[in-house]
Amino acid sequence: MSLTLKQRLKKLARWIWESNYLVIFTGAGISTESGLPDFRGPNGLWTRQGKGLPLPASIPWNLAKPNSAHLAIVELQEMGKLSFLISQNVDNLHLKSGIKPELLAELHGNITKLRCRRCQRTVDRLNAPPKCECGGEFVKSVVDFGEPLPEKDLSFAYYHSSKADLFIVVGSSLVVTPAAEMPKIALKAGAKLVIINQGETPYDDLAHLRFFEKAGEVLPNAVKLVKGYISASG
Repeated sequence: MSLTLKQRLKKLARWIWESNYLVIFTGAGISTESGLPDFRGPNGLWTRQGKGLPLPASIPWNLAKPNSAHLAIVELQEMGKLSFLISQNVDNLHLKSGIKPELLAELHGNITKLRCRRCQRTVDRLNAPPKCECGGEFVKSVVDFGEPLPEKDLSFAYYHSSKADLFIVVGSSLVVTPAAEMPKIALKAGAKLVIINQGETPYDDLAHLRFFEKAGEVLPNAVKLVKGYISASG
């Protein structure tokens, strides 16, 4: 018999509370509740395009604000429960929400950042110097199709995925490689895999816990329960 949402939330919260190395992996689906479209979701860019429908409505990216799911991840960071965050998103909402840069790998870049072609250092687009301290040239950090992912971020993603004991996927269809390889690495290391995504993924049969609900319905409520466990144990 399948578990109810309440039962799944309790299990997720318990796992978060018990985890020693929580890694979260986010895709475009976490930002739909901020007014930005995803790609392969029920109302995603490519989903609608494939059906011959007009593109979904979207607010300007620079006006998008972090939603309750982004803020729940920040709460996990502040509680000392988040070991690392890997994101496929370029929308800057994780940094805007308060995630520490040293805990974040942005595999596909960031629309507000430029990246040094030589040393991979990133700087704010609006305050970028003419040249990097290493003498390298600054270029856009957003990765286009067919371009290699930033070596530093990819290396961090592989490393932290291999250390995870709990790996939570939020809003990703898990089909774009090499980013989508991270759950496989975490599973191989013995981590529990949780997937929160409205659409199906290739990893659904391997997930220890599956949510088809919106991220905003899952993460904030799970974090509330985690706080309850922490208070009770204190």
